[in-house]
Amino acid sequence: MNMMDRTSQVKERFLQFKDWEDRYKELINLGKQLPLYPEDKREEKFKVKGCQSQVWLCPEFKEGRVYFHADSDAVLVKGIVGVLVSVYSDATPDEILSTSPDFLKEVGITEHLSMNRSNGLAAMMKQIQMYAVVFKSMSAQKV
Repeated sequence: MNMMDRTSQVKERFLQFKDWEDRYKELINLGKQLPLYPEDKREEKFKVKGCQSQVWLCPEFKEGRVYFHADSDAVLVKGIVGVLVSVYSDATPDEILSTSPDFLKEVGITEHLSMNRSNGLAAMMKQIQMYAVVFKSMSAQKV
């Protein structure tokens, strides 16, 4: 499944609900569906700086694609990072860098976040994009 399909899937998943409360519940459910985060990756270097909650985002680069493992100690934030992982994982660095998180606004997630949560979301996106830049440069050096 490509990134456009994954963003469409997120939109469908959340736009089926008419009010924010139901979308909020779905966001929490999505966080609960995240695979268990490896305990050995619960390190400072994988923590996302700028989040009020603790958020870990560990990348893996295999065969030209980036895979993310993520977790948070806050249920809502775990749902948010779960949405990001569902879209940006299993993508090339170029796909990650060319796909904006506008789909979050389209489904109403960003408009209901506090200032601190919005800053945390921005920090998570920045971290995802930074990993993509690093992996892209690593790939270019191998050529």
